[in-house]
This record gives sequence, structure tokens and C-alpha cells, in this order.
Amino acid sequence: MRPGRPRPDGEPLRHVAVPYDSDEDFLLLVLPEVRRALAGGRRVLVVTCTANLRLLSDALGRDAGRIDSRISASWYAHPHRTLAAYHEYTVGRRTLIVGEATWAGRGEREIREWIRYESVLNAALGGTAARMLCPYDRRKVPEEVIAQVAVTHPVTLGMAGEAASGAFVQPHELVLNGDHAPLPDPSGNVESVRFTAPELKRLRHTVGDYARAAGMERDLIASLVLSVSEIAANSVEHGAGHGLIRMWVNGRELVCEIAEPGGALDDPLPGYIPPEPESSRGYGLWISRQLCDHVELRAEDGTLRVRLHMRLGG
Repeated sequence: MRPGRPRPDGEPLRHVAVPYDSDEDFLLLVLPEVRRALAGGRRVLVVTCTANLRLLSDALGRDAGRIDSRISASWYAHPHRTLAAYHEYTVGRRTLIVGEATWAGRGEREIREWIRYESVLNAALGGTAARMLCPYDRRKVPEEVIAQVAVTHPVTLGMAGEAASGAFVQPHELVLNGDHAPLPDPSGNVESVRFTAPELKRLRHTVGDYARAAGMERDLIASLVLSVSEIAANSVEHGAGHGLIRMWVNGRELVCEIAEPGGALDDPLPGYIPPEPESSRGYGLWISRQLCDHVELRAEDGTLRVRLHMRLGG
């Protein structure tokens, strides 16, 4: 999954934005691509809304049974799990993906993460023989998202055909508003726990007890404890050998920050792309991004801070 890994049949990833203004335009742009892929023996996955799936199915007729269909609302529930699902689908085979993310009802933080997801796809699927079309319904998608389409996709498909994007930015160079802003100070009552290697077991119990008292659901507690444990263990084994955990409740979520003195961000896409199977490092952030609702990283004043956000129950 690392960029640069040999691709099946030598084919490159093709990541294409497909802005459209009507149902008719959606079909005119997407239907020929699906038919061409089926004729070429590609496996086809279409993830979009129910209405678009119905349009495409009616147009394909008997060939509709040859495509895999998913509903956007469930497929696009969590950006890092979606990345993992697309990698699992594309690895080792020639594929066409039509993937239309959902944007309605998302807050600013979620929108930023999904924009970043679209960018990271270029690296995460860079070793696959996938052709990926990302439709954007300009009637519904927020303007701030449309403004980033050419930045996160190297190619755009329109009625005149494909065109290279002059605004495209490589994933590791993408900077969104607020990326370099200092993390806000904790709010309310903050519980702090220092840790070294012998104290990791106690740390896991402390985090679990705090989350339970805050009202977090049991399965989410297990995910949070695992995430904290992985990052703290990495700090002990590969970092300064010690660190500081801070925990607090912010609205309807629990925030847990792991601070590592002397830590640094040496990966341009930390935790977005899983480590190679033979690697002994890099799993902590990957696991945390999969399990937690939101992960923030900052290297400030000689300290690496990793903030894990997890929703509470109710």
C-alpha cells in the first residue's frame, strides 16, 4: 500500500474528479466509464446515493448485476475506515471505483478530514491498478469542498473529456486552514498521568476507568484504551521512554492527549497509510485513526502531541 509498490500489469492509479450539475450529466459522465470497465474485465464498485444507483442500474439493464453497489451514507461513515475498505477492494486486481462521498450535515472538522481523505487516496491507492471516479453533485456539495476538488484530484472529467488539474497538490504537501495552528488548550477538569514502560498496564486501567466514568460505551472504551496503549508504547520503545497523558471531556466527546518529549513527525502522512507487513513500527497511529473519531498531531516546543477524540454515549 505504500506509494511506489509495483502495480498489477504496470497500470497506474487514475484518480478523477467528476463534477456534475444534473441527473442526466451524472449518467452521461459515469455510464460510459462503467460500460468500458465491464467490457475490459475490470471489477466495478459503485458507491453513491440510492437515486443515482437506481439511475445507473436502469441504464445498465442486465449488466447492472455485474457491478458491486453500496450506499454512500454507510460506506462514507469514517474516512480512515473508508480508505482501508477501498484498499482491500482494489489490491491485486484491476478495478473501477465510482465513489461519491456524502457531505450534507457534516461539520467543519469532518469536512476537512474528508477533503484530506480525497487527497490521501492518491498515495494510499498509488500501488493499485485502479481507476477511481469521484462524482461531486454541484447542486448539493458545499462550495468549500468544490473549491478543493482540483487540489485533491490530478484529473477532472467533464463533458469535453478528461483534463489534467493544474492546481493538484501531492498529498504530503496539502495544507488546509488550521493545519499548523496550535492545538487549543484543554477545557474543564483535566486528569494527567505520567507514564514509563513499567506503568503502561496501569495506564490502560486509568484510561478505561476515566472513559467509563465519563459515560463512554463499552466497545468504544476498548477502542480508546487500545489506541492510547499503542501510542504510549511507541513513545516508550522508540521515543524518550516516557510521556504524559491528559484526559478531559469536551461536550459529547472525550479527548485523550499523549505527549512525547522530543518526538517528531518524520512521516509526511502519519497514520494515513498502514505500515508494510514486515515493519515493526507505525501501527499505533494507523490503529488510532481506524478506531477513534478524530486524531490530531502537532509537534510543538520540542514535544509531539497526539490527541485522540472519541464520542461518548447518548
